[in-house]
Amino acid sequence: MRIPTLLTILVILLALFSSFSASKEKILIVTGGHEFYRVSFFQMFDSFDQMSFTELVQSKAGIQLEKIDLATFDAVVFYHMPKTITDEEKKGYYRLLKAGKGLLFLHYSICAYQDWPEYESIVCGKYYEKKKNDQFGASSYLEDIGFAIKIEHKSHPVTKGLKDFNLQNEVYGNLEVLPGVYPLIFTSHPKSNVLIGWTLKKDNSKIAFLQPGHDKFSYTNPNYRRLISQAII
Repeated sequence: MRIPTLLTILVILLALFSSFSASKEKILIVTGGHEFYRVSFFQMFDSFDQMSFTELVQSKAGIQLEKIDLATFDAVVFYHMPKTITDEEKKGYYRLLKAGKGLLFLHYSICAYQDWPEYESIVCGKYYEKKKNDQFGASSYLEDIGFAIKIEHKSHPVTKGLKDFNLQNEVYGNLEVLPGVYPLIFTSHPKSNVLIGWTLKKDNSKIAFLQPGHDKFSYTNPNYRRLISQAII
């Protein structure tokens, strides 16, 4: 019986490691326009063994989304809150939707681009910094609130295996949610929107929005981590 040499074993192990690394989901994380707890935020993504990620900072993210090789990532996580957008930067979003890339919008990303109506149809919701009209007033926020998250559809891939859980977070009130979303998570806190997480499809892309995610109390919560991980997958 032939005994494998040390070199042969190393070659086999290297091949196995390369195969495992290649199978990881490649995630693009778009940030900028709002301060956040960077260390604990990216520690959360480091804990996702099945993923690797690259960050794009908002000051250049739009142009990069327009020009970046779409084959280099599988999904995009938006954790950003820019105020304005150029026509060139808009093309990056249209390109993602046409290519069918998965898009996950977190927390204050629903507040971005207040003067770009198309963005609201991509996220399927909006936080209004100023009142929309006489019937729909401005949205609100309140920090450091403890509240219960209710899982609406426990068989959905985003929420599968999760039970209702508590979280300390910033809540948003009076969000506008467009018709046609698939509801995922709710809360009964009086200062919060009732619906705080949903999915939808636009053009060729599957899209999810999850309102929780303000600081380390979210990032380090195992239930929240699982929610984010499954939403990306």
